[in-house]
Formats: sequence, C-alpha cells, structure tokens
Amino acid sequence: MSRRLPAPKAMNAARPIPQLQPRPYVGVTPPAVTVATIVERDGRFLLIEEETRYGLRLNQPAGHVEAGESIVSAAARETLEEAAWRVDPTALVGIYQWRSPDSGTTFVRFTFAATPRRHEPNRPLDTGILRALWLSYDDIAARRDLHRNPLVLQSLDDYRAGTRWPLGVIANL
Repeated sequence: MSRRLPAPKAMNAARPIPQLQPRPYVGVTPPAVTVATIVERDGRFLLIEEETRYGLRLNQPAGHVEAGESIVSAAARETLEEAAWRVDPTALVGIYQWRSPDSGTTFVRFTFAATPRRHEPNRPLDTGILRALWLSYDDIAARRDLHRNPLVLQSLDDYRAGTRWPLGVIANL
C-alpha cells in the first residue's frame, strides 16, 4: 500500500521573493588604466619632459590604454607618440596602483621593459611633451622632485632589481 505524502510547502510562502535590481555605482569612479615603458640604452633610460599644471615634470613614456587596444600595444604606441621611439616591449616589470593626492584619481599602471628599435626624430611629439631625453639612473634619482609621480622611480627600481614577467601573463581575450 502506497502512502501519499502531503505536498511540500514553499519556504517563506507568505513572503514574495523580491526581484533583484542592479544598483548603480554611485560615487564609484573606475581606475584609469595606464601603461609606461622603461627603455634602456647604453646605461641610460628614456624619459620625457612634459608640461603639467604643476610645471615641468619627468616621466617614462606613458599614457592611457585606448578602447580596443591591447595593453602591450598601448605601451609601444605611447612611447612612439611621446618620445618618437619605436620600441619592442619585452617583459612586464610590474603593475602598480596609485591614487593621486591632488585629483583623487586611482591609476593602475602596467610598466614594461622595452628595447629601442628606431628613432623618428622628425615625428611631432604629443601635446604637452617638450622633449625626450636619455638620463642615467643617478640623474633620474637626483631629480625626484620633478617626477610626475612616485611610479617613475619605483618602477625603475624594480626594473634595475631584475623584476620581469613574461608578456604572456597578460591575456588579451
């Protein structure tokens, strides 16, 4: 003889299940994704001198990743646009997160080691870039007060310490 079990009662049957609605990210600003290159030639490093709202500053060739662009390609492009040097990125030196105390903007910066391939001296540089120059590590460290941000020296120190990651650690799907 088979016995019939009563129909199961739904949990919380008295309460309707609320529909989940996506919440807007109020007050949340996504970080700016940027790239930079460390280019070494004969013991000197390629830097750019740029005009900022705080006066002249030194930086590695650097800039923002554009829509649809790979991070590695962005690094090579920015180096060409800012320093008039064609380079081949060879390794990832580091990924750095930094919050600007002035603007509050958070930056996530991918810094690459790159080999200089060809200089294009007649190429115009990006707006605000005064010149590209090759400086020794000691010259760069001595001008710390002119660095665009602390990422300049931190990434250079990591490079000099031998920090390198294969480019393949960045998947472009």
